[in-house]
Amino acid sequence: MNKFIQTFAVLVMAAGFSAASLAATGGTAPVTTPIGATTGTVSPELTPTGTTRIKDIVDVEGVRDNMLVGYGLVVGLNGTGDSLNNSPFTEQSIIGMLERLGVNVRDEKLNTKNIAAVMVTATLPPFTNQGSRIDISVSAMGDAKSLQGGTLLVTPLLGADSQVYAVAQGPVAVAGFSAKGDASTVTQNIPTAGRISAGAIVEREIPFNLAEMKQTRLALRNPDFTTARRIASAINNYLKFPAATAENPSSVALSVPPGYKAGIVNLVTDVEQLRVSPDQVARVVIDERSGVIVMGKDVRISTVALAQGNLTIRITETPQVSQPNALSTGGDTVVVPRTDLQVDSGEDNKIAVLQEGVSLQTLVGSLNALGVGPRDIITILQSIKAAGALQAEIEVM
Repeated sequence: MNKFIQTFAVLVMAAGFSAASLAATGGTAPVTTPIGATTGTVSPELTPTGTTRIKDIVDVEGVRDNMLVGYGLVVGLNGTGDSLNNSPFTEQSIIGMLERLGVNVRDEKLNTKNIAAVMVTATLPPFTNQGSRIDISVSAMGDAKSLQGGTLLVTPLLGADSQVYAVAQGPVAVAGFSAKGDASTVTQNIPTAGRISAGAIVEREIPFNLAEMKQTRLALRNPDFTTARRIASAINNYLKFPAATAENPSSVALSVPPGYKAGIVNLVTDVEQLRVSPDQVARVVIDERSGVIVMGKDVRISTVALAQGNLTIRITETPQVSQPNALSTGGDTVVVPRTDLQVDSGEDNKIAVLQEGVSLQTLVGSLNALGVGPRDIITILQSIKAAGALQAEIEVM
């Protein structure tokens, strides 16, 4: 029997054994009744066996980061800065900076490579107080070769509303370097980008008074109807009051129950420690460029017939040298081409039948055991999906 057929026969037997084992136990799985539940059917979203904290799968509305950006100059470079002829914005920035410091060089010809124009970016965490320090990233804009050894001058950092929220300054730490000689150049990592730890001081706070709010919303990072309902049920069971409502797959409304004196901040603190079992759509993620395949545990395939075979053509060139006889008076030494052509059309491969219920993980493991490469597996999965037998979404990156 063909090796391909033998492997999938084991899959079919394994699926049949699982079904037989379930039938031997009466055809039903044991069900745990949640605390406080009455007799009747147990709803899956009320099961107490949670695996993930709520705080790890939701974000609280209003508690968010804010992006800051600014334009500045890095000075003190060892000849690795911008060439002013190719970076006119750097020259204009130098002139404007020196004029603010009382130095007039507007009509002078500048020729320095120790300065580089950079973009400064930072993330302002929620509820950051005025005077706190945050980390910043510095990236070259012009044709600077390296920012190593440079110092960032005072740079205002603006928010989306064009208001200044922080001011950055300090020595730039660069993880990479670049060395150049007459015949070779060595570059490690990215020498034109660096960071300044605690390099910006927060000058303006973002007003948001969470403590005075009576209700908020929990935003799911991976929207799902079942997960949202499980979160609301877990919160209501804990509070013994219907304080949470699943509005849609992306958000759960949370209100402060009557008589709860601690406020919304303590309520969120208590709620985010509860555990639920997140649900997700069966999905297969494929990166065709690298051949990476990632799949969820709930992916299943229906009964389908499968045959895999590749057309392989191998051409081998073995040129031979032809020489005249040793005592002959004429003739030339020539190279005679010799070509060996082999064609493998995969005629020995058979069609295998996969029974319903075989998981995709088992399918891929068996294909790997047969020596089928990742790119062939991607084609097989897409073909099964086109046949309507793959019960999952395929997302191609």
